[in-house]
Amino acid sequence: MPLLTLITDIGEKDFLTGAIKGQLLRYEQNLNIIDITHSLSAFNYPQAAYVCRNAIKNFPTGTFHLILVNIFDEKPDYMILAEHNGHFIGCADNGLLTMILEEMPQKAVGLRLDPQIQKSTLFLTNVFAKAMHELHNGKTIEEVGDPNINIKEKKALQPMFGDDWIEGQIIFIDNFENVIVNINKVQFEENRKGRNFSIIFKRDEVIEKLSNAYSDVPEGEKLAFFNSAGYLEIAINKGNAAGLFGLQGYSEKQYLSNRLFYQTVKVHFQ
Repeated sequence: MPLLTLITDIGEKDFLTGAIKGQLLRYEQNLNIIDITHSLSAFNYPQAAYVCRNAIKNFPTGTFHLILVNIFDEKPDYMILAEHNGHFIGCADNGLLTMILEEMPQKAVGLRLDPQIQKSTLFLTNVFAKAMHELHNGKTIEEVGDPNINIKEKKALQPMFGDDWIEGQIIFIDNFENVIVNINKVQFEENRKGRNFSIIFKRDEVIEKLSNAYSDVPEGEKLAFFNSAGYLEIAINKGNAAGLFGLQGYSEKQYLSNRLFYQTVKVHFQ
């Protein structure tokens, strides 16, 4: 039974989420569809990359992943179908794929779109579903698409580094308003070099140790730890860190207009 994850930014208030699944099941009636999320923020590539990257890596090889995020950023001529580390990923050619993988895909082809047909979400789903069906029935990725394409590339949002500091961006705020920063544990330890540290945000909020669980601090107290994806997380035990501290996630619109409001978190090493 083929396995497919579905990640979108379309929400669940209308018929589209169900219709997408219906189109996929037309090609593979035994398809096992796993909803990751349909609530990604529009145009927020760092958020989408974080969610997609850390969901995909937990699935077995051979899984299909359909990512319908910001699919009409530009007028599409084709969809991308990539094969990377045993996974098959379908998405728009908007740069998100390289942000998710943090590198170019090992293989990628273009699923050409008929220029005479309106490019709707369901039309793109159909194109991917047909290619998925062909792959599941033995065709290679080169046989189902055009390998002669140039993939749009965007770099994943990375922290800034100094000799005794790291500055990261808030890339995700979860349902409990815990704040995720784009500093991973490897980057932290490589730059820490065994030194003490201070995590500073919103000018005067400071955390000077890492916790292993929310309950490591008293109820209502702030803490920091590396989450299950390996990224720095700032939280409050039984509280809402983002709301209480006025923290906001990264916004591409704010970045382009040079208006940043409490989005950076800095780690100083001593």
